[in-house]
Order: sequence, then structure tokens, then C-alpha cells
Amino acid sequence: MADILIVDDEENILNLVEAYLAAEGYIVYKASDGKQGLTLFRRHQPNLIILDIMLPGMDGLEILQQLRRESDVYVLLLTAKSEETDRIVGLTVGADDYLTKPFSPRELVARVKAILRRDRSASRNEDSILSFPCIRIDSQRHKIWRDEQEVDLTALEFKLLKVLALHSGQVLTREQLLEQVWGYDFYGDERVVDVHIGRIRQKLEHDPVNPKHVLTVRSVGYKFEDEPQ
Repeated sequence: MADILIVDDEENILNLVEAYLAAEGYIVYKASDGKQGLTLFRRHQPNLIILDIMLPGMDGLEILQQLRRESDVYVLLLTAKSEETDRIVGLTVGADDYLTKPFSPRELVARVKAILRRDRSASRNEDSILSFPCIRIDSQRHKIWRDEQEVDLTALEFKLLKVLALHSGQVLTREQLLEQVWGYDFYGDERVVDVHIGRIRQKLEHDPVNPKHVLTVRSVGYKFEDEPQ
């Protein structure tokens, strides 16, 4: 059974979520602030983190950015805010899903189970290195180069670009990308794909407004273009 870390400054939420997850057999760790959360993460290496955005000191988005520099651990964001922009920011930084407070503990457990059913390593059995005239993708080292210059992508951005590159020249719909990158049980808005595509273009393309590699096929989806060597 998986290990789960909960980071929230509200003790009643920590205890409530712990009780429901423990009842399902999960091993649960609790932190009431970001610093303690990062310490427990590094010590226990949990399978999933339930992370509140509104934390004292270091907020949840800062913690998430730090986590993504170190790991692709699953992260479920909790937020008291209901605005779409807040949810999108969290997903852009690299969250796997979000839940708005107040929430049903049963729904949270269902989200946790759905996230843990996903497979981050689904494409690891593909070619270790994908080489194109301008772009090179090294799956084992988790690195990408454009014109021999390394491009710094988050774990989700890397996986999204790799999926597109594995299907070079083929148009993939948002639904197909959600299925292959986020998993079959993704609950969120499919527009999260657009957000991450935009981030990839900002980092990968010489001119993000007129991309040459990650292309939009209107009313269908996206495709990767760069003829293989």
C-alpha cells in the first residue's frame, strides 16, 4: 500500500484526511507547514502528497515548484480558492490534480486512488533516446536538448513532449494526451493540456508564437514535427 504525505496548516483537516486514508490502509505522514513537509518528503519519499496551497511562510505553489525540481511524485492540491486561474496555476506548476475546500473526504480518497492507478513509467520501455534534426530526448537521463542546448522541462512537460515525439507527425487529441500523460482517471479540465503545451513552447521553441515543433491542429489536438535522422 502507498505512503501519503499530507501538508496542511489546519489540524482538523490533517486529522480527518489521515483517518480516512488510514482506514483504506495507507501509511500517512503529516506536516503543518512547508518546511516540515519538504523534510518529511525527503525522509520518507511518499508515493503521493496532498498539499494545501494556502500555507504560512512557504505556500503550496512554492513547495510544488521545489518538489518538481527533485521528483515527479504525485501531488494533489487542496485550495480554499475557487477561481479557475488558481487551479490552472497549480496544474501548470506540475500538480496532478486538485480539490477545492470544503471537500468530501470520500471524494478525496477516490481522487487519491485514481492518481495512484496512473503509471508515470508507461512509456519507459520505448527507445531510450529519440533523435531528430533539432531535438534530442534522453528518457533514461530525463533530458531534452534543442540544437545541442539543454531545455529545462518539468516532469509533466517532459512526459507530454516525449509522448508527442513518440508519435512524430501524428495528431493526438487532448483526450489521448490526457490518457497517456495524466492517466485514464484524470478528473480535471482537459484545457490543462493547452497550458502545458504553452509552457513547453516557451522553453523549446525559438519563437513560441510561431512554433516549429509542437504544432496545433485546429479543432483536433497537437502534433510534433521534426523529421527523424
